[in-house]
Amino acid sequence: MLCYNFSVFVKRKAMILLYSVGLVSGICLIVGTMIGSGIFISPKSVLLYSGAVGPCLLIWAACGVLATLGALCYAELGTMITKSGGEYSYLMEAYGPIPAYLFSWTTVMVLKPSSFAIITLSFAKYASTPFYPDCTPPEVVSKCLAAAAILVIVTVNSLSVKLASYVQNFFTAAKLLIILIIVVAGIVLLAQGNTENLTNAFDGTAQSFGAIGLAFYNGLWAYDGWNQLNFITEELINPYRNLPLAIIIGIPLVGVCYVMVNVAYFTVMTTNELLLSPAVAVTFGDRVLHPMSWIVPLFVVFSTFGSANGSCFTAGRLAYVSGREGHMVKILSYISLKRYTPAPALIFNGLLAIIYIMPADINTLINYFSFAQWMFYGMTALCLIVMRFTKKELHRPVKVPIVIPVLMVLVSCYLVLAPIIDKPQLEYLYCTIFIFGGLLLYYPFVHLKVNWARKIMRPITMHLQLLMEVVPPEKTE
Repeated sequence: MLCYNFSVFVKRKAMILLYSVGLVSGICLIVGTMIGSGIFISPKSVLLYSGAVGPCLLIWAACGVLATLGALCYAELGTMITKSGGEYSYLMEAYGPIPAYLFSWTTVMVLKPSSFAIITLSFAKYASTPFYPDCTPPEVVSKCLAAAAILVIVTVNSLSVKLASYVQNFFTAAKLLIILIIVVAGIVLLAQGNTENLTNAFDGTAQSFGAIGLAFYNGLWAYDGWNQLNFITEELINPYRNLPLAIIIGIPLVGVCYVMVNVAYFTVMTTNELLLSPAVAVTFGDRVLHPMSWIVPLFVVFSTFGSANGSCFTAGRLAYVSGREGHMVKILSYISLKRYTPAPALIFNGLLAIIYIMPADINTLINYFSFAQWMFYGMTALCLIVMRFTKKELHRPVKVPIVIPVLMVLVSCYLVLAPIIDKPQLEYLYCTIFIFGGLLLYYPFVHLKVNWARKIMRPITMHLQLLMEVVPPEKTE
């Protein structure tokens, strides 16, 4: 009887996610998610594969340009198709349900939660280091702290969209402050004549086709997040104005920060010292900011926590939208009756992230799946080209030159194929099998909608709905 009454109430109250993210919060989401731990802890990966200071700085700048061009494509798509879910919604509109399903399957099950796990592990490492001054923090401590961070972030995001936005804004301001401190210190050192590491900057440049591709991979990993605002379009106030404006302001800002921070590093460290440093920003702080060097690891903790919050915020929206379209279990599309947040989707992403924390090394997993991420980026850029011809009637408040999506498609193809051609490994085949293995679930459960599965899921959904006090979303056109 309780279930029946609750269902009647649900039918009377159509639920949607509220417009609650403004321009400033949108910029902070982009900047705060993009600037995680990479630029502070291990920018050396780009240097390692590029081989010298000059190409390293050029690759950092080129990655910023590439991220900006990609985001401009997404600005056109996001203002043309004002649905949350990012690539999922655009792939659905351009190609139909199967490519969209494969994207949601790969991203919801692997890419988003594993990225969330990696960021929180970085947070845990730097948050626990002060308590173990003479040794590396035990792995169990780092993993427990990472799991606790995931629980806190999921709770914050499930309680309130505005609270999650305030948290994001605060930590974005904190990471921009430490970047400003590093950049100003670097400018002062340059003015004092510390330029020896920047002379003969192109000596030792890598010649390998695959090495340059891997350098771009690692640079673009630090820029990952440029598409995050497209995952929450339905919650963005005035998306036709704020989506492109946040992109135009946020991504070039990150690019300038990254290049200037790297220049600052090279004012006090040689290439060998930078490659050997376990945490480049901390080494810089020890040499330049002493006795205030302790602020660097503190702000790295702030940075990683803010990036994890942004990752959780957007990941929940993808699971929510794919559940709404029937490509994931329906409970993931339900919205909190009191909080107006996609709580089930957020909790699901958090649980998967905790599972991914358990293995010894998940960095290998995410490295091999990076080619899949760029495959979907390329397919999404191709969406824009395809819909110029197949969806001419759609209103386009933002319209980019066709050469930009063409360039993005070509670059994506290079980034997908270069590492595989340069160093083919079975792991790439395993990732491909996993992606297309999703079709084994798609055909019976999504396409055929077999009755026995629906009979099993109906009572589970009902009990979870009552437990979490969530209701189905309003249907969208």
